Amino acid sequence: MSEEQVNKQPVAPAAQPAARDNRPQRGGRGAGGQNRGGGQNRGGGNRRPGGRPRQGSEVPLESDYEEKNLDIARVTRVTKGGKRMRFRALTVIGNRKGRVGYGVAKGLDFSLSVTKAGTQARKALITVPLVNDTIPHPVEAKFAASRILLKPAPKGTGIKAGGAVRVVLELAGVPNVVSKILGSASKINNVKATFAALKKLKIPQKAVEDKPKTEETK
Repeated sequence: MSEEQVNKQPVAPAAQPAARDNRPQRGGRGAGGQNRGGGQNRGGGNRRPGGRPRQGSEVPLESDYEEKNLDIARVTRVTKGGKRMRFRALTVIGNRKGRVGYGVAKGLDFSLSVTKAGTQARKALITVPLVNDTIPHPVEAKFAASRILLKPAPKGTGIKAGGAVRVVLELAGVPNVVSKILGSASKINNVKATFAALKKLKIPQKAVEDKPKTEETK
C-alpha cells in the first residue's frame, strides 16, 4: 500500500469526549452540584452555607441605637493541648431614651467578639424608669466584688458618675443622677452591678396616679 492510499483512509472519531461525559460527577463540583438539594441556593439571605444564621441577623439593631465598646481584652485559656488565645469584648448599646443593654462575648478575632457581644446586648435590653428627669429612688446593687450606688438628682445636675457606670447611664438616657462605685474597679463587674441596680428601680404608685391628673389639667 502506497503512502497516498494510506493518507486517504478515514480516521475513526475520537471517543474521549463521550467517555468524559459518561463519567459520574461528584455533587457540589461543576454541574453535579445542582443535584444536591439545590446546593447553589445555600448562603443566600441571612443564612450561612452550613444552614446557621449569620451573626447579628436574629435581632436587628435599630438606627437610633448607639453602640460603645467598653473593654477589649486578649484572654488566654490553658488547655491540655496548649494555650488557646481569644478576644473578649464588652459592649453596651442604648437609644438614650430609656432602653439600654450590654453583652460580653469571646471570639477568635476582634471583629467576631464585638459582633457577638453586640448581638447579646440587643437580646438583653431593659427599660429604665424615669421620674422628673431622674431615677425614682436611691438604689444599691452588688455583683461579685463590685458595689454600685445610684441616687436621684435635681434638674441641672447632669450625670455625676465615672468609669463604665457613666457610659451605661448616658446610653440609657438618664439626665440627672449621682453614682458612686464602692467596690472593685472591674469594668465587667461594674456594668453588671449597674444593670442589677437599674432593674431594681420602680416607679412609685403616687407618681403613676398623679400623671393622668397633670395631663388633664394641661
